Amino acid sequence: MDTASRPGLRERKKQRTRDALLRAALELFSTKGYEATTVDEIAEAADVSQRTFFRYFAGKEDAVFFVQSLAESHFVDAVRARPPHEAPLEALRQAVLEGWDGIGRAVEEIIPTELHLRTYRLIESTPVLFATHLRRSAELEEEIAHIIAEREGLDIDADPRPRVAVAVFGGVMRVTERLWCAGREISVAAIRELTARYLDAVGPALAERWRAD
Repeated sequence: MDTASRPGLRERKKQRTRDALLRAALELFSTKGYEATTVDEIAEAADVSQRTFFRYFAGKEDAVFFVQSLAESHFVDAVRARPPHEAPLEALRQAVLEGWDGIGRAVEEIIPTELHLRTYRLIESTPVLFATHLRRSAELEEEIAHIIAEREGLDIDADPRPRVAVAVFGGVMRVTERLWCAGREISVAAIRELTARYLDAVGPALAERWRAD
């Protein structure tokens, strides 16, 4: 056997073990409930030891947010890659909408997309996870605000616009997540369409009068 190929084989084996643990964890969380599921049950479902679980994840919460972290990193990279001529909110809009296509493919290499989308509903319906989600969202928004300030050549601490723009964008994303989680259709197409519709309403909502008199 070619010695140079061994690290690749070992790495693929590690990824298969991690992915099996992740699928087992998310399936159990979705069906049994986050709080009611133990690490031992996850390890047993994946046919590994509890010790093996902790080689890959710090705990249950780490497993819940693993794929979301991947999606967030993908979004950050997409924002950085947007053309400089785009206005900030348009850059964010295009990054998230185009990102749904790319992240769908990346997620499917780890877990079924449907399971990933079900995890969104798990987070929304589990208070301890939802609190973590809000904290993570705030941290992500601050990172994105710095990226927007950098691409616009602004001092983020002197000019409020990057944080304001990202706060508006983040608020819309939380609304669409909540509405999608309350809806009947669990699909990338459904959340993408809902996100596009609500992001398209930002300009009119902020700039126009709503009363018809």
